[in-house]
Amino acid sequence: MDINGKIGLIKKGTLEIINLEELKEKLEKRHPIAYTGYEPSGKIHLGHAITVMKLKQLQELGFKIKILLADYHAYLNGKGTIEEIEKTAKYNEKCFKALGLSENTEFVLGSSFQTKPEYTDKIYNLATITTLVRAKRSMDKVSRSSENPKVADAMYPLMQIADMVALNVDVALGGMEQRKIQMLARENLPKINKTPPVCIHTPLLHGLDGDEKMSSSKGNFIAIDDSESEIRKKINKSFCPMKEIEGNPIIELATHFIFTNQNKILIERPEKFGGNLKLTEKELVDIYAAGELHPMDLKNAVSSFLISYLASVREYMENN
Repeated sequence: MDINGKIGLIKKGTLEIINLEELKEKLEKRHPIAYTGYEPSGKIHLGHAITVMKLKQLQELGFKIKILLADYHAYLNGKGTIEEIEKTAKYNEKCFKALGLSENTEFVLGSSFQTKPEYTDKIYNLATITTLVRAKRSMDKVSRSSENPKVADAMYPLMQIADMVALNVDVALGGMEQRKIQMLARENLPKINKTPPVCIHTPLLHGLDGDEKMSSSKGNFIAIDDSESEIRKKINKSFCPMKEIEGNPIIELATHFIFTNQNKILIERPEKFGGNLKLTEKELVDIYAAGELHPMDLKNAVSSFLISYLASVREYMENN
């Protein structure tokens, strides 16, 4: 596949790539490195799976994948003790493997390199050129809101920027909540004579309760190792307003998981309610927006797909 074909694939399912010309240059390398950092802070859910799907695609296109299990970041963000976080990190690594990343994926604990002199030197350098206001603003979508923010909120983005250098990354992949930090990296890394990575941003899933973000801390998620009954229960209780498309988490699940794997969704319903339907993504959006499909019929279809889609993940988690 030529470079333009690779870029076409990478663009699918992403909100932005900064920037395309630099990405072309990275693709000229034999094994460019792409990374994503995850705080080990709880269950791995479908929000994480969005970025993992893109990592798998990059892997297939020849990228070396590094996943940062950001234990110190999680500690700075108030996600538990170091001991608790390290236990969660081991579970999270198992989850990412269950989602199908290849065996040569490199998992790196942040604490394995974030106390080394060369790393802390970069933190000090970045601290001298980053305003406190800018550092705190970059955390808007990442940290827990607080009326009395801590110094950790300013350290966090500097560490994330230094991570990119330490891991020698060509591409930084993350959800849109990471955008402000990644833009800070692109602005400040050249000032310390380091090349900034290309930044790829994927969509955020709304929480099942309609919140703007699916989050393990909010309990509004589907974990990748949830049981069949848990998936159905969570989907049945989820926010799915009649006729509404924007911000509807069930429509989003169909978009990002069903229609990236198959062309049509199967809606099973009794004949007295119109019988079964097989719909393309556009047909689903049109019929739902028109009020011609009941939310529960949509929920049942999405539940059935996710139960099947995550079956191999549940099997891996049980056997490993």
